[in-house]
Amino acid sequence: MADLNSLQDLGGTQAATQPEAPVHVQKLDAHGRAYATGKRKDAVARVWVKPGSGKITINERDFSEYFARPVLQMVLRQPIVAAARDGQFDIVATVAGGGLSGQAGAVRHGISRALTYYEPGLRSVLKKGGFLTRDSRTVERKKYGKAKARRSFQFSKR
Repeated sequence: MADLNSLQDLGGTQAATQPEAPVHVQKLDAHGRAYATGKRKDAVARVWVKPGSGKITINERDFSEYFARPVLQMVLRQPIVAAARDGQFDIVATVAGGGLSGQAGAVRHGISRALTYYEPGLRSVLKKGGFLTRDSRTVERKKYGKAKARRSFQFSKR
């Protein structure tokens, strides 16, 4: 290690060892699609994004047919609307596990990640919206001696 005699010497060594920020590059497969995995609760979604007319297919069905509730459709479209790319990409997803709400969250997470792989410039917009963060909340396990995770059995004096 170099001899440090003043604060200026210390500042010079620090700047030389500072690692550079990671550069995000486009990641596409042989078919020109971006692939990403999204997760939420127990649901796992595999998502492919490619340029197209804006068609969203989930488990080989239209997304409005698969997610009948308007709230889930809105959740699904959030990253596309936030990135101002509505109607520009075709999205194909397969999702398994969990319930409908968890599956919608998993597909949303997968779409967000796939969009950043296709267009790295969108990363800052999607990151600010919180779409790239994996929601780590899961169901708490049931404990022995309890009716559920925290709920006790009903107390009876007699």
